[in-house]
Amino acid sequence: MPPSHARNTLPIQRVRAMAELAVGRGWDVAGILGEVGISPELLAEGRSRVTTDQAVALVQRLWRDTDDELLGLGLAPVPRGTLRLVCFGLMGAPTLGDGIRRFESFRRSLPGIPPLTLETEGDEARVRFDLTGIEQPIGLIIDTMLTITHRYLGWAAGGRLRLRRVEVPYAQDPDIDDYDAIFGAPVVFSMPGPALVFDAALLEHPVDRSQDELASFLRNAPAGVLGTRDYSVSLASQVRRALERGLSGPWPSPDDIAAELAMSPQTLRRRLHDEHTSVTRIREQILRDAAIASLVRGDETVTALARRLGFSEASAFSRAFRRWTGSAPGSYQH
Repeated sequence: MPPSHARNTLPIQRVRAMAELAVGRGWDVAGILGEVGISPELLAEGRSRVTTDQAVALVQRLWRDTDDELLGLGLAPVPRGTLRLVCFGLMGAPTLGDGIRRFESFRRSLPGIPPLTLETEGDEARVRFDLTGIEQPIGLIIDTMLTITHRYLGWAAGGRLRLRRVEVPYAQDPDIDDYDAIFGAPVVFSMPGPALVFDAALLEHPVDRSQDELASFLRNAPAGVLGTRDYSVSLASQVRRALERGLSGPWPSPDDIAAELAMSPQTLRRRLHDEHTSVTRIREQILRDAAIASLVRGDETVTALARRLGFSEASAFSRAFRRWTGSAPGSYQH
């Protein structure tokens, strides 16, 4: 049976950055994308999306080709397995803050990884990367380093690390819309350097993880490290969780959702508007993501998929899908 929820898909801009890396190295980009089930024609359409599994497979392929966990974009090569060694090296730190400070002391042993520093000011802690040694650092590596650090610190702290905000040194790209799903916190653009900001009190959180637990966490890297997580506490994320029930039953109405969230329908509309979205838009994103996942899996015909998602006929679904993604459903089948 198809899943009763729709995992967030990723904007094609994430894949485009990796494809540009491959082009720069003279690799067979079409062959690499074909191996992970991504049609090269999707790169040209700004509304295209990919599944998390496809993005993870692409990273794994590039890791194999570069033998570098920063894909050749760090200060020096970072051979595969470095992340694993670092994580095991941090085991045994009594608190989260001690683990971060221990990583700071690894600086001379990890020449390829940008230096990390821990700063505290008032009730805020900031984990910051120094990118001054990298000429023209690209957003792909910045976001990857922040995501890996966030995932590991959250795992070490017992499951998740709630962030106050994320700071990045590049300008906002309006076509990249997955920050909420990745970090679950506001992102501040055009800052001096990349950083994760959270409550300083969390630095005293005990680290109580076994080596077996760490091995399990790292086993399917980068899936367990880079895959999107439902960290967000935004209203849009809460509405999405409520609406996803519509994939396996009746769609909740806006009034139903407002009542579930203990607010008036007017307040729900206003707050979603403040987050630049609406119930209708979130529902269409759920349908889009469910449709892309099914088309990539290839386990349903377009007619069956259209019927399951509530469309009266395949042609109506195809029109809606083209409106969501800019491409026909066939572009996602392989």
